Amino acid sequence: MARSSDAARRRRGDTTGFVLPVAGGVASFAEKDSPFNKVAGLGFGGVPDEAAFDEIKRSFAACGAPVQIELATLADPEIGALLTGRGYRLASFENVLGRALPGRVPSRVTPPGVEVRPSGEEELEPWLDVLADGIAHADTQGVPSHEEFPRETLVNAMRDLAAVGVRRYVALRDGILAGGAGLHVTEGVAQLTGAATAPAHRRRGIQSALLAARLTEATAAGCDIAVVTTQPGSRSQQNVQRQGFDLLYTRAILVEQP
Repeated sequence: MARSSDAARRRRGDTTGFVLPVAGGVASFAEKDSPFNKVAGLGFGGVPDEAAFDEIKRSFAACGAPVQIELATLADPEIGALLTGRGYRLASFENVLGRALPGRVPSRVTPPGVEVRPSGEEELEPWLDVLADGIAHADTQGVPSHEEFPRETLVNAMRDLAAVGVRRYVALRDGILAGGAGLHVTEGVAQLTGAATAPAHRRRGIQSALLAARLTEATAAGCDIAVVTTQPGSRSQQNVQRQGFDLLYTRAILVEQP
């Protein structure tokens, strides 16, 4: 997230925004309405003091944005008490799931008529389009996301992810671009950075095929764990659980009140 936020500034050619380390996580502002405008990973490095929260509040206020914090259930409960004492309210939940990756490469799942492969540079714009279309028509099963992003902002965010090394994959059904996904590999961890299927091609096994392909690539790259974030009770969560993922922790989304 921090690297993508920096990439947004390079894309625009200005210095608007910030990335601040805080208690094992980061506070980031990339640009107006960006999904990278939040505090992530808070609490994995201890309990921040009041001065740290004051600095975060000032930094977001200077950018005209409220503070949004992702707080894992594995974090020290004292952090939750500090935030509610400062007037933060609970907005939603997200689940983070993971699975160990074996030393052998798992079998790929390829439904009839579906091909999944890495996406070349010439496919960047189509990859962005199919992800944006799929995300804009999200499944309604499970706990809905508390966020909606303008299409242009979402496309820019995904473009910034690609700029910092996220591996891109496309799924074609009968030769037609039907879905896309991303994979970020670092220090033995494979982060599944999102996947989407165009509405006309859903319920055809494309999500499962994209997931299996990325797990294969992650195993070949030497990763020993894969992680993914889903909405609780969603089809995405069901898909990854069928591929051996278990819940690692839930994170509460807390939003600063005016």
